[in-house]
Formats: sequence, structure tokens, C-alpha cells
Amino acid sequence: MFPQLFESVPDALIIVDQDGRIVLANENAARLFGYLPEGLTGLSVDDLVPAEVRERHRTHRSGYMQYPRVRPMGSGGMTLVGQRRDGQQFPVEIALSPLEADEGAHYLASVRDISETQLAHQALVRARYDAVVARIGQMALASTDDSVVNNLPALLAEVLQLPAVAVVIMRGDEPVMRAAVGMQAIVASNPEWWVVAEGPLEAAMRSGSPLVVDDGASSAPPGWPSSAASGVIVPLLDRDRAMGVLLALTDQPRRFDHDALQLLQTVGNLISSLVQRRRTEEQLAHAQRLDAIGQMTGGVAHDFNNLLTVVSGSLQLLECEYESQSGAQDIISSALRSVERGSELTSKLLAFARRQHLAPRPVEPASLLSDLELMLRSTLGDAIKLKIDCPPGLPSVFADPSQLDSALVNLALNARDALPQGGAITIRAREQWVTADPTRPEQRPGHYIAFSVADTGRGMSPEVLARAFEPFFTTKAIGRGSGLGLSMVYGFVKQSDGHLRIESEPGHGTQVELFLPIATGEQLLEPTPRLTAAHGSETVLVVEDEQEVRNIAAAFLRSLKYHVIAVGSATEALEQLAANDNIALLFSDVMLGGGMNGIELAQAARSLRPQLGVLLTSGYDEPGSAASSAPSFELLRKPYRREQLGAAIRRNLQG
Repeated sequence: MFPQLFESVPDALIIVDQDGRIVLANENAARLFGYLPEGLTGLSVDDLVPAEVRERHRTHRSGYMQYPRVRPMGSGGMTLVGQRRDGQQFPVEIALSPLEADEGAHYLASVRDISETQLAHQALVRARYDAVVARIGQMALASTDDSVVNNLPALLAEVLQLPAVAVVIMRGDEPVMRAAVGMQAIVASNPEWWVVAEGPLEAAMRSGSPLVVDDGASSAPPGWPSSAASGVIVPLLDRDRAMGVLLALTDQPRRFDHDALQLLQTVGNLISSLVQRRRTEEQLAHAQRLDAIGQMTGGVAHDFNNLLTVVSGSLQLLECEYESQSGAQDIISSALRSVERGSELTSKLLAFARRQHLAPRPVEPASLLSDLELMLRSTLGDAIKLKIDCPPGLPSVFADPSQLDSALVNLALNARDALPQGGAITIRAREQWVTADPTRPEQRPGHYIAFSVADTGRGMSPEVLARAFEPFFTTKAIGRGSGLGLSMVYGFVKQSDGHLRIESEPGHGTQVELFLPIATGEQLLEPTPRLTAAHGSETVLVVEDEQEVRNIAAAFLRSLKYHVIAVGSATEALEQLAANDNIALLFSDVMLGGGMNGIELAQAARSLRPQLGVLLTSGYDEPGSAASSAPSFELLRKPYRREQLGAAIRRNLQG
């Protein structure tokens, strides 16, 4: 820490021993007196003043060393005349401080050039630099794009009178010129220095501190371009790591004084802030766009499920009618399979819209991934090397196991498609605490299990990556995919109170991470109901605003020997309940158009008839409704089979 502080102080610092010999001097001192670095070490401090005053200076020095406490550390001191190596004299201000060292008493001299010309020049330079920083700040506030960062190299090159300035952003392990002035010739003549591994760029980014080279001929690190006599590399920090660098190079040695370094560091901090702000804005806009698309697709999927309910119900009734005709049965079965595929499609849309019905429970990651590995090894093929990495003892994750399994399978199949010539897929699970991050507004702080699926495939361009979670967006050939795999994963994770990250580079593969919450308590799974076409004789009140769907529900129940009263609104339903004591169960859609919804109707019906059986149905499980404050009502998702409806009716009549 001491050497860094010693060199970072803007003044010239010199440490002398009891005999007046210089034992240490910083680079500012060498530059001030016209010596090479380390050139002052071993000289007498008296050599730095004119010959005619050396005796007086020696006397003053001896008196100070005899009674050092007369001038406490940091006292500001006296004005003398300094002499450079070439004989030039200039006024200096010196502050003296005693130091305690193992080798004996030492003394620190802080020397500052106070020549009026230099002070006036410094004031003008600093004023010009301050104006540049203010101008950049105004440009940043007024800008809505990347033009500020793109224009900075030219602005800095003009102000500092430098031939080469560049903003470099890392893309994976490769440096990419974001904007530059005069850098092409340097890179072309010194291509080896541009390699990140063990080079100057990596050194600056790894340390997080500016790398300054004053004399490329004698003090440059390995890989420094031979045409740059001096230069500065300022790392652009993104939280705890560097995302790039600001470069400034020149063919003049010792070109960067304290004020120039301060300007470059200030501009580097501004660039980091601008890039982070831009990323945050893009992530927020992307999340808002996905939410808007989700709302639209959720509504479309709900309406489509109503249509599928009518089609599926009609086919099931025909199936019962033509049970003895094998030709008809084959046609009807084929049509029902198409309905099931349509239902799977809407399920994926609802997953993206976060409106699917989830059944979360504690799931052990190791057990889940073990079962997944068995299935994937026979699915991915011999050309794919699959690795499962799950440390023992991970806590259970709280998620719908079937949806989590489906999400990981989707990601693994996407990874396989990105490896047409074969490659490796790695699926990992890790326990992770996540803190708030203003650059990731979608990230929720909490305790998570992070599942990741990484491949060594082709990767995605930034344009494709920006649309990866949009429904129906796909880069696969026609017929090879629906474009709903990643959108389903996105919706499932969001609805499960988690978040996800995706990173991809062309030629460097893709990694998707799913952050799902840790299970906080023991929860029991309800037993899976047996799907039998249970008959009954009770009276069921059917409430559905879509007439075709209402007719199918009524036909199903009549085929199961129930008495049916079918109405189209909550108002009619309450009238029937008030007038007919024989009604044993209310079967209602959640979405009923205007007026009461199905949940509100169920609450009102229970107020009138506390023992009334209630079963709800919907194209999706409607979030944000009154369900959170209402008694628990079973929900049957559309489209449903006759057997599912019959079993659900019996459960709620008996319960």
C-alpha cells in the first residue's frame, strides 16, 4: 500500500537518511528535477539546490535533523530554489516531516514547484479539463443512445493533444474497439500487444487500477507497443470486474502528468456509468416488452382454450356416440390428438404469460437431475457429451417439478440443436444468495438454487439474444421448432418467483441460468386423482358466458347422469341458487365477462349455502384476483376431458 500511495501523491516526494543521502524518491520527484526514474537514489539532497546556497541548505538541514520535533509532520514550510539536472533553477516549496524506520531516522521532503508560470499554466489546463468533464456530463444527460461514448476518443485526443485514444469493451475474452482515434496503425504494427492473455490490457483490468507507462523504452510491461513512448490504460469497472478499458497512447515520453491522469480516470468513470445505465435501460425495456407480449399471448391462449374445449368436448361426445364403429373411432382419436397438441401449445403460451396453473413443492435438485440425466443420455445422442454437476447436500428448491423438468429438457434440446457437429452440454445446480443489483432490475434478492445449462455450440448474436425469450421467435428451419421453448422457460421461472440470465457469444456457446427459490418448509403433495368417468345423480349449476363451452359442459354432465342447470352469468346463477335448494354443486368459469368473476361468485354462493360444492374452470389460473383472500377452490384447466370433469365433480361433492 505504501509504494502505491508514495507514487500516487501529485507532489515530488524525497526520503533522505541522517547523512542527507536520498534513499527513495517518487517518479514525480525525478521528473521535477530532470532525472530518470531511480536516478535520484544515492545523491545528496544538497545537489538539488544551486551551488551558492548549498552550505546554507546543509546547515538548515543539520539543524532540522537535530531537533525534528520543532517542525511536526505535515507542517508547511519554507520556500527555496531548486535546481534541475540541466542547471535550470526554479522556486519550490518544501514541507519536512521526520520518519521512524528500522535503519534509523529518515526524513520526508514534499517538494512542489511554485513558479508562477507553471501555476498559471496548471490553472488554465485544469479549467479546460473541468470544462471537458462538464461538457461530457451534459452530453450524457441529453443523449438517448451510444453517441456520447462513440465521440469521447476524438474529444480526449483533441483536449490532451494525443495521437491515439480508444474505448475498448470486452466481448467474452476478446477486446473489441467501441470507438477509437488513431489506433489502427498502432494495432496493425503491434498485433501481439492486443492479445488479452498476460498483456497490458489484462494487467490493468485485473488490478482495477490505471496502468501508466512513462517511458516505453525502459519501463514498459511485456507486450507494450513499441511505437508508444508513453500511455495510460484506465479500466472501466462494472461492479467488481472490468468490462473494458480507456486507452491513451502517444509517441512522447512522460506525456501524462497528474492532471491528465485525473482527467482520464474521471472520463473512465463516466464511461462506466454510461454503459451501465444503457444496459439497465435496455434490460428494463426488454422486460417491459416481454411483459406486454405476455399479457397479449395470455389473453389469446385463454380464448383459444375455450375453442379447444368446444372442439374436444364435441369429439368426446361423438366418441361415445360412435363407440362401436372402429372407422369413426380412428378419425375421432386422430382429431383428439390434434386437440391435445393445441392444448400443449397454449400451455406454453400461458407459461410465457405466467398464467399457467403451477403445483410447486419441495424438490431435491440431485434427485431431479439424476432422473433427467437418464432420460437425456438416451435422447441427446452419442455426439453430445453430457455432464451433470450437482454437489451433495443442496437444499430443496420450491417449484413445480414437472415444469422444472420440462424447462431443463427444453434448454438441453436447444443446446443440442446448437451443436450440429457434436460438443458438450453441462447442467449444474448451485446454492446461491442473490443481492439487489441496480443494473439487473429483474433480479430479486433472496436464497436460490441456480440451475444452469451451458453448451459449447455456435452461440447467438446480440440481435438474436435480445429476442430469445419472445414467443414464436426461432432461428430454426421451418418445422423444426415452434419458438416457444425459451418463452415457456421464461414464464415458468418468473411465475415461480425466480429470475433467469442468459449469456451467449457467437462461437463461444450459450449458458442459461434459472434462479428458483429455496423451499422454506415441508409441504405435502396431494395424491393424484384417478381419472374415472364417475357418474352421479345430483343437480349441478353450470355458469359459463361462452354458449358453446356451456353446452359442452352441460352435455358432459348429462352423459354422466347429473341433473344440469346451465346459465350464462353470475347474476342468473345467484338467482338459481336462491330459488333451488336441490343444487349440490356450482361449476363456474373464472372469467365471466362483465360483473362478478367466478371466484367472487363462488364466495357469494358459499355465503348463501356454506355446504355447497364448488368447482372452477379456466383457460388459465388467474393471478392477482381475489383468490388469495378466498377459501381454496379447485380449478380445472381447459380444455378438460369428460373423465377429468367427472372425477373433479365427485371430489367436490364428497369433500
